[in-house]
Amino acid sequence: MNTGKRFVRLGWTTLAGRLGILAGLALLIVAVRTPLGSAGKPAAAPALSTSSGPATVPPGLVQNTSPNASPAADEHARSSKAVAYKNEKVPEGPWSIHVIKFDLHNPDYEFHTTLANGTVQGMTPLTEQIKAFPPALGRPIAAINGDFYKMDSKPYIGDPQGLQLLNGEVVSGPVDNACFWIDLAGKPHAEVVQPLFRVSWPDGSGLPFGLNEERHPDTAVLYTPTMGPSTGTKPGGREIVLEAFETNAFLPLQLGLKLTARIKEIHDAGDSPLRPGIVILSLGPNLLVDAPTVKPGDLIQLLTKTTPDLTGCRTAIGGSPRLVIDGKSTGPWSSWRSGSVRHPRTAIGWNDDAFYFVLVDGRQPGLSVGMTFQELAAYFIKLGCTTALNLDGGGSASMWAFGQTVSSPSEGQERPIANGLLLVKKPKR
Repeated sequence: MNTGKRFVRLGWTTLAGRLGILAGLALLIVAVRTPLGSAGKPAAAPALSTSSGPATVPPGLVQNTSPNASPAADEHARSSKAVAYKNEKVPEGPWSIHVIKFDLHNPDYEFHTTLANGTVQGMTPLTEQIKAFPPALGRPIAAINGDFYKMDSKPYIGDPQGLQLLNGEVVSGPVDNACFWIDLAGKPHAEVVQPLFRVSWPDGSGLPFGLNEERHPDTAVLYTPTMGPSTGTKPGGREIVLEAFETNAFLPLQLGLKLTARIKEIHDAGDSPLRPGIVILSLGPNLLVDAPTVKPGDLIQLLTKTTPDLTGCRTAIGGSPRLVIDGKSTGPWSSWRSGSVRHPRTAIGWNDDAFYFVLVDGRQPGLSVGMTFQELAAYFIKLGCTTALNLDGGGSASMWAFGQTVSSPSEGQERPIANGLLLVKKPKR
């Protein structure tokens, strides 16, 4: 879709090229790391429209072009490679905005997600997750922090809030919030995915289950080895250890399947160890009254379907809220208490031609005060995006490029986080 808005590429550098200074340019091509400002309260936000129509562009964000740029410099911008980065400084905020733009149709690149330590339990900084990325899957080019996550309630600290597909494996189930995923045709989506996860017992009855999350007294949760060393559940429930039936291997767990599993063991206890090749269905104590009688050797079925159907999809990560749909702001986001306050923000957006990773530094008055949802939506619309999805922000906001962190973390250093979203250059075949 042609929005008629041109993304000015002055001040960009290709990730594949050398860093340097082009003579005659009024903007620096490299991302300049700016010292952190002193702590303090965010500055007051400018008055912005809260309607669901087109967002009001914050003052200063229209000043994106250098009037002294030479034709040669402009030609360089047009002929640059598929992936480019810039750090835009806007004194009116002040805002420090980091943008990575890349070709939506380039077949040499693809998205992947990362998971701290390769398990749901625990957190690590984004840079550590990138270092652990398997080289066989390609070379990381750029990355941003991912989903919101649980920050309390041990041992579930680091549990991503919503859906995550890690190279095809579903490691965290969807919730009512929107998520980002790529379908089998390579098309990006920012929509709510509803889980239809369900266990069917031998007597034909069944019940829904969650995945790799805290089990409550009235819920059932399926735990895979990706959860961590054990289920972490409290005593009082029932843990049913399941193994593959015949050659029906069900790990790594994927979406859209109907799997047959055999009951190997049953424990009326909690915190069962997770071992390779098995999964554990944990029932909360309130479910035991109506739970059917089962024994080792019985077969049960596990359904991992969703709506919309994500069968075969390999990359997805949770977020919310959606900031832009069909080129228009989705505000006023009244259910989000922090949406009207300026904070560090991370988000992803796109149009028919390009993807954009955007991170706005915040909580640093001398450098950048952060943005509200309305201001961030306006910025994506200014870039020409037709769709944009917010990701986790605040102290978790982090952007990586050129082999280093290019954003300015609000806490002075990277915060350990649950997961991330990577742009990866595919390996040569």
